[in-house]
Amino acid sequence: MSRSGRPFHPLALLTGGKWQDQSPTWRDARPALIASALKRAQARPSGNWYVVAASTEVDGRRITGRCVAGLEVVLWRDRQGQVRAAPGACPHLGAPLCDSFVRDGTIVCHWHGLALKPSGHPGWDPYPAHDDGLLVWVRLDAVGGEEPSPAPPGPARPAPGASLAAVMTVAGRCEPEDVVANRLDPWHGAWFHPYSFADLTVVDAPAAHGTDASDAAADRFLVDVSFRVRGRLGVPVRAEFTAPGPRTVVMRIVSGEGATSVVETHATPLGPGSDGEPRTAVTEAVVAHSPRPGFALARRSAPLLRPLMRRSAARLWRDDLAYAERRYALRSQGRFPG
Repeated sequence: MSRSGRPFHPLALLTGGKWQDQSPTWRDARPALIASALKRAQARPSGNWYVVAASTEVDGRRITGRCVAGLEVVLWRDRQGQVRAAPGACPHLGAPLCDSFVRDGTIVCHWHGLALKPSGHPGWDPYPAHDDGLLVWVRLDAVGGEEPSPAPPGPARPAPGASLAAVMTVAGRCEPEDVVANRLDPWHGAWFHPYSFADLTVVDAPAAHGTDASDAAADRFLVDVSFRVRGRLGVPVRAEFTAPGPRTVVMRIVSGEGATSVVETHATPLGPGSDGEPRTAVTEAVVAHSPRPGFALARRSAPLLRPLMRRSAARLWRDDLAYAERRYALRSQGRFPG
């Protein structure tokens, strides 16, 4: 429902005028409120699971290399198509296994031909891995330091057969908390991204103190916003933002066009760059759904639409990474407000 109580329509005229004439949001975007929401998110368990790739990036023909908190990880699929993960250095002489190859579900080192089976090898112990159909996760207990869980705390998504999904990854000079803090500040949307959002109002926000960290569903931001289509036309929706884990924020459309669609933002620490500063990968999964008959045509056009979806997400994150990097720079210098 809209703020007036009438049902949302797919397209509507945007009510706002010029960018500089919209209502300021800085009074509502209180540093203490955002910091408190971030602290509660960081207190939620992750089970030591980290998002490391899109499911489509890992296959049985080649090895995919990743880095998590400075730890080399390789990903591949075994003979049954199950995703596998293991240390990225060969236990023989330390060759980079990301440059090796897969034969019949087994990694074969390109330095000396050592065959490394999914079951492991002396000095080379595979990691638990999980493919949720859209993203690949790896469990790194030595990195996370939490009580491990058998599977990652993945959010509910629209059914794959009735949705259109795209995954985009970018990296920036910051830490995961800076990415999560950005997403827990919905007030910046129409100001910082006027090319995408308009008529944004935060309808409900968690209290700065006292919210139970264990209940992520109740600890949410509820937002009315219009996704800008062109000129004065937009698609008004109501969306909620929740943080089910310390490195994940989920935006879900709860009413309006595309209800139940989700945008998942996952922040994975990569480790320090050549300058010694931390790097974080932002993996964003957009899962769109609509009951409209025309959406079936959109799904059939997925190969054409996915690059556009990734490009749109990358444009937003070009700005939001600047936001996160600025937050990290101020924090590291002891100059961040609050």
